[in-house]
Amino acid sequence: MERYNPKLKENSRALRTNMTDAEQILWHHLRRKQIQGVQFYRQKPLLAFIVDFYCPAAKLVIELDGSQHSETEHQAKDQDRDAALAGLGLRVLRFDNRQVLLEMDAALEVIDKIVKERVS
Repeated sequence: MERYNPKLKENSRALRTNMTDAEQILWHHLRRKQIQGVQFYRQKPLLAFIVDFYCPAAKLVIELDGSQHSETEHQAKDQDRDAALAGLGLRVLRFDNRQVLLEMDAALEVIDKIVKERVS
């Protein structure tokens, strides 16, 4: 299991209780090993972060971004975060909330393809 800051555990539980609409919809498709038979976790602490979804078998992180992530400050933080996670050998996939809400099939195809590549 990957390292994480234990102080984030309580925050991750709160985030699981208060997921966004896009997170809830994607979780419906990821849970119960529906993608390539692998387990996903939601609101998972990794290093000093809480990632939206994590698949340890594929070493895959999925982040759903709201409109605030288009701001320059958020983009810089996201790049630093992605680099830190990549340092663990993790692949980070980012989707805009609108993509998940309006183009779910396309998002699931991308996720399925990457999981298949990384698990095989």
